[in-house]
Amino acid sequence: MLTINNISFSYNKRFGDLFHDFSLELNAGNVYGLLGKNGAGKSTLIYLMTGLLTPKSGEALLDGVNVRKRLPKTMSDIFLVPEEFELPRLSLRQYVDLNAPFYPNFSKEDMQRYLDIFEMGGDMNVNLNALSMGQKKKVFMAFAFAANTRVLIMDEPTNGLDIPSKSQFRKLVTTGMTDDKMMLISTHQVRDISDILDHVTIIDQSRVLLNASIADVMSKVAFRPLREGDEPLFVLQSPYGPLGAVPAEEGEETKVDLEMLFNATLQNPAAINQLFTTSK
Repeated sequence: MLTINNISFSYNKRFGDLFHDFSLELNAGNVYGLLGKNGAGKSTLIYLMTGLLTPKSGEALLDGVNVRKRLPKTMSDIFLVPEEFELPRLSLRQYVDLNAPFYPNFSKEDMQRYLDIFEMGGDMNVNLNALSMGQKKKVFMAFAFAANTRVLIMDEPTNGLDIPSKSQFRKLVTTGMTDDKMMLISTHQVRDISDILDHVTIIDQSRVLLNASIADVMSKVAFRPLREGDEPLFVLQSPYGPLGAVPAEEGEETKVDLEMLFNATLQNPAAINQLFTTSK
């Protein structure tokens, strides 16, 4: 559904390309986790995906249409929740009345349902400027989900949310996801989203280090205490002894530890690549 074809991009010629000949395909029916270390280009990639930045070469396509053209039909099917945003000095009702028409599938009933999930109440006359940052984030995400776009991209959506609100966010994702939608969540807070992803993509500038379904990860990598003879991809010291991300044995399945998977991928990219390109 969303295809990135051979994109190259640079903020400054002196520092070279942040992305060079980068390609990636994202399909409907999946909740993707986009992971990468600081400076890997996650936010830049998001802005390229949504047509907010112009690549030097290559293109990002939604159903074959270049998103950089920012055609109304394309933009009405993409919603971006950036890490930082401002809401106007309006009531929630005014905000919805002004912005909902840009999204043909927007549902006020869904908006109320998502506000209820966040325990934000039903006062549509509340002044957005009077809300705390966490409350603003909840309102904005409720609107984003109620827009019912086929592509929903969120950059660090759990930043600024307390522990109960992070649980509510996970419920929001599972409630709002349908087979015809694609969601992408870029975050460093991997523990906040580990239970709602069904696909993980790890990038390092121009390289896709890993692009695999959670089911595939479970079949190929085990996350558990180390055993004699293990050849770990990554080792984490714990109070109970060393834990490892290790190649899974035949029939072995463990819960995916995204933090360990991320570190294993950065530490042993060649081994991870071989593991995921070799059929069992």
